[in-house]
Amino acid sequence: MMVFCLLVAALSSPVVTEEWKADVVNFLDALVSSCVVVPCSFTHPRGPLPTSRLRGIWHRSTNHKEYIYNEDNTLIVDSFRGRTKLLGALGQNNCTLEIIDIKDHDNGPFCFRIELAKTSTDTSTTDKFSFVEQCVQFKMLTDPPKPILNHAKTAIQNHPYTVTCSVTHTCPSHMPKLTWNKGTADMATEIHREVQRGLWEVQSILTFIPEEKDDHTDVTCTAAFHEKPESSETMTLYVKRAENYNHIIIPTVVGIGTAVLFGVFCILMVKKYKTRIAELQRRDGSVLNRLSRMSRRIRSDGPGPSHTDQRRSIWSRFSRRPKGEMLDLDHMPNNVKSKSCADGKISKPRFPSPKRTLMMVTIT
Repeated sequence: MMVFCLLVAALSSPVVTEEWKADVVNFLDALVSSCVVVPCSFTHPRGPLPTSRLRGIWHRSTNHKEYIYNEDNTLIVDSFRGRTKLLGALGQNNCTLEIIDIKDHDNGPFCFRIELAKTSTDTSTTDKFSFVEQCVQFKMLTDPPKPILNHAKTAIQNHPYTVTCSVTHTCPSHMPKLTWNKGTADMATEIHREVQRGLWEVQSILTFIPEEKDDHTDVTCTAAFHEKPESSETMTLYVKRAENYNHIIIPTVVGIGTAVLFGVFCILMVKKYKTRIAELQRRDGSVLNRLSRMSRRIRSDGPGPSHTDQRRSIWSRFSRRPKGEMLDLDHMPNNVKSKSCADGKISKPRFPSPKRTLMMVTIT
């Protein structure tokens, strides 16, 4: 009867009848000589419990007594003593483990176990539960991961240029430090984010103004991990010369400006001399009139017949008749004279009109 009662009590125990669960990342990369953080959380059927009543233990999956972490450091195996600690608070169901100074034999698997003390002062535990199906195993990395550079293929001279350097890691408590061989620390911005559970990424965004002298130079990003294992990545910077149209704009502007100044100068000069010429014309007459008067004065003052004499000679030239054409009325008989006069057949000499004479002189 007593055995039956003990069996019923055991079956009705909360630890047995209710479910305890743990969530542990099963596989992680671990960089030798650096550190690693194992995300871990758990749930239990007792409801909220103070951290003082909970005991968290990490041990090897093959031996429950080989502790890699315990509140009592004396119980930790020598190879892990001083290298492990819990980052989370057990009262918040956080059992995250940190291991530093990773050795190449720290590959695991390692499992978590929770123990519940009777009271905060009574350290003896009655409930214990090991999550042997939720253990973590490490992939040992002897070389640190290389950073990844993201950037445009070509930079433009005197224009902002951005290069992003990123590297993944498994130790957010000691993040890698990213540095550049170009620019200053205040020119870079760092971003830290969780890529997935158990894997984090740190980014450094460098922005600078490339110059012509930076063409074909190297830009290097270096990642320094905990305990100073380093890796780096290098890119070659190609700087494209900025489009410059000054060799076209400046001569064009100078030419247009010169043409405008010359045009203004010509307009002012024309106005100035036009006014001067108008004044001279009003005062002395036109130059042509002056030259005409001078020419007539020279002809009248020089040798030769005067204008009046020339005009007389012209009239006399046309008024003379040859002797053969003269009518001698004295030697003509009277009857002829009278007859001729009576008949009116005596021809009167013709003289050219003044208008015709002037036209002939002009033609001559």
